[in-house]
Amino acid sequence: MSALITSDLSMQHALANGFQLPPLALYVHIPWCIRKCPYCDFNSHTATPELPEQAYVEAVLADLDLDLLHVHGRQLTSIFFGGGTPSLFSASALQALLAGIEQRIAFSANIEITLEANPGTFEQEKFAAYRALGINRLSIGIQSFQDSKLEALGRVHSGAEAIAAVSMARQAGFTNFNLDLMHGLPDQSPAQALADLQTAIDLAPSHLSWYQLTMEPNTVFWSKPPVLPEDDVLWDIQEAGQKLLAQHGFVQYEVSAYARAGAAAQHNLNYWSFGDFIGIGAGAHGKVSDPQGRIQRTWKTRQPSDYLDPDKAFLAGSNVLTPADLPFEFLMNALRLTQGVALQQFSQRTGLSTEVLQSGLALAEQRGLLSVEPERLAASAQGQLFLNDLLQIFLTAEH
Repeated sequence: MSALITSDLSMQHALANGFQLPPLALYVHIPWCIRKCPYCDFNSHTATPELPEQAYVEAVLADLDLDLLHVHGRQLTSIFFGGGTPSLFSASALQALLAGIEQRIAFSANIEITLEANPGTFEQEKFAAYRALGINRLSIGIQSFQDSKLEALGRVHSGAEAIAAVSMARQAGFTNFNLDLMHGLPDQSPAQALADLQTAIDLAPSHLSWYQLTMEPNTVFWSKPPVLPEDDVLWDIQEAGQKLLAQHGFVQYEVSAYARAGAAAQHNLNYWSFGDFIGIGAGAHGKVSDPQGRIQRTWKTRQPSDYLDPDKAFLAGSNVLTPADLPFEFLMNALRLTQGVALQQFSQRTGLSTEVLQSGLALAEQRGLLSVEPERLAASAQGQLFLNDLLQIFLTAEH
């Protein structure tokens, strides 16, 4: 049987199982930072004294033009400017980007537009201008409020600058903002970790991303690892921190995401519920579907110099997901959500019958890793702690 016929049959099967085009988001990658942090494995590059803003804006919009075939009449539900440090870009550059995007794809009435920023790049006038552009959410990379820890992490801001940045964000008109905070830092005690967390809580953000520092390949910390807390210390920090967050009204809705009522990040919820997102910019990744149920991952050229080279393609590669890929691809996202997702969403987002999950569901429930809810897919409390073990069941059960 030819590959074309097999693909056609898969699409027919997907539509028969209730496949629906999911919501559509946009990720825009701006790859420059003041300095590369030793723990960072993102596609980020040390900024030159003058950034090629105009050339990059033109390239990103040209990149988007080639991806418009993936829109299929949908509006954008969210935009996320990530990096790197997007707040290194001027308000005029971001204005040109947003205007160009909206000319090409309609915005939903309640679109969420997030900009990542670091405290060292905060300027009151610039951030008020960002807010005036329609950017309605900030994600501020704090990591720690303790200067010794910030120095160990290679950060370019101080604890005082981090606190000032939050004040500037409020003065600029931002009421919805996330603070990004790490724990398990080099030689960090539980008391130090909880002091950081309490400081963040006292600043009254609408959202907190609170997660453990990990050693990632291709980073300075991977080749020259610092001394990190022992596992029992990390466990104490995690347990005490979650209690502290809950006491102050932050609901954990994902592995490392905590939000006040109504403030969950819509862009990230779309990722975790297997929604679609177009990725533009150097090294950006995307996941897109077509009305027939074909789903593919895309990734763009990583090096900014190559991305800006008119003789080189924006698209570095793509991969169409097979029916065998889809259960694991869906679950590794959906099971990160503490409440999981409705079981029927599996068929709506993958085009597969829920029958393909049954053997894995039975085994996961038997091991206490999955909540026993007939109409939902959700990890149990134990499953959230051992998410990799839970996912491994579905990686092997159907093959």
